[in-house]
Amino acid sequence: MRIGVFTDSYKPYTSGVVTSITTFREELENLGHSVFVFAPSYPKYQDEEANVYRFFSIPAPTNPGYTLAVPISPRLSLTVKKLGLDIVHVHSPFILGRWGAKCARRFGLPLVFTYHTLYEQYIHYVPMPRELARDLAITYSRHFCNRCDLVITPTREVEQLVQSYGVQAPVRVIPTGVPIHKFRNRRPGWLRKNWNIPPEARVCLFVGRLSREKNLEFLLEAFQLVKQQCPQAVLVIVAAGPLEDELKQHAVDLGFHLDRDVVFTGRLPYENLIDVYFDADLFTFASVTETQGLVLIEAMAAGLPVVAVSAFGVQDMVDNEVNGYLVSLDRQEFAARVLQLLANEPLRREFARQALAKAEQMSSRAMARKLEAEYLKLLEKPGQRDYNPAGHLRRDSLVR
Repeated sequence: MRIGVFTDSYKPYTSGVVTSITTFREELENLGHSVFVFAPSYPKYQDEEANVYRFFSIPAPTNPGYTLAVPISPRLSLTVKKLGLDIVHVHSPFILGRWGAKCARRFGLPLVFTYHTLYEQYIHYVPMPRELARDLAITYSRHFCNRCDLVITPTREVEQLVQSYGVQAPVRVIPTGVPIHKFRNRRPGWLRKNWNIPPEARVCLFVGRLSREKNLEFLLEAFQLVKQQCPQAVLVIVAAGPLEDELKQHAVDLGFHLDRDVVFTGRLPYENLIDVYFDADLFTFASVTETQGLVLIEAMAAGLPVVAVSAFGVQDMVDNEVNGYLVSLDRQEFAARVLQLLANEPLRREFARQALAKAEQMSSRAMARKLEAEYLKLLEKPGQRDYNPAGHLRRDSLVR
């Protein structure tokens, strides 16, 4: 198959959406398919991978480091036609998602949309009354989903949510898998060596963006309680984002010494991020706005138990009292579960074993095969372009 991916988020920007796209792309290409990515451009960034097409873009006014595509490009429209795509898969209902949807309609291609983000929970970025912004986000999401041939959600919770919005299009649950093979034969030591963390330190890890929706103020305040009873505990935050300076100041105000008690590493390449997972003792996660929380499964692939707020999008990932703890939005309860795992090594090791087993069930290869099967079902529907499983379209079925 020849798959066109249209996304408002792509490299060098880092996010769960970008990780999902790159993970599925790698696995689909390993299965013999061709993936073509249409994304915003970034100043001074040059793609090292083939088949990436960039739109002229401008800086996002409310999100430093993020750019917004300006989808006015006759040349790229012609490129889409010449590529002879079989499937259009969009990862946003906004700028390039809409552009991809127009291409699908113009060329008679199946349209797939992955519902990555709970848009109605990001209304704090929108300068309008909260209830109005929420209603508009839900209405817009419903309208866009109902234009699609298939909607992919990463969890059952999100599936139920979008259906409650009135989405009539078929919905399938396909989480983003973890490239388990990249987590093999790793040894701890990289994090402690590069950030001078002592061997006796007990490392609590967070990976994500430094943004309001990740609830990091809560995490820092809960960790303050952990630190009072476990002085050797260190919180490592692997992330970048608009709240970096504010969160560092909040950590200092709580009495933490930066680089000793709370370590902000900034953004790291994926290979080094895997090294960090293997150097931690457990994973801590306080976000309440996830659709999947891919980092939870990445942590489990490194054998990390999880302590997370029992929030939307997390409950499908963490099995409470099996590979981690799901807690209420209460700092005392969160801290107590962290301390329990840090103090009880046999329990921590059992949770770690179960975490590895959970990650194996969610390998990126297995999830890519599920997505491949859904693509093929769409191509078999009457009126779609004829597809030969050997990977070739019939010559007379090409769009002209």
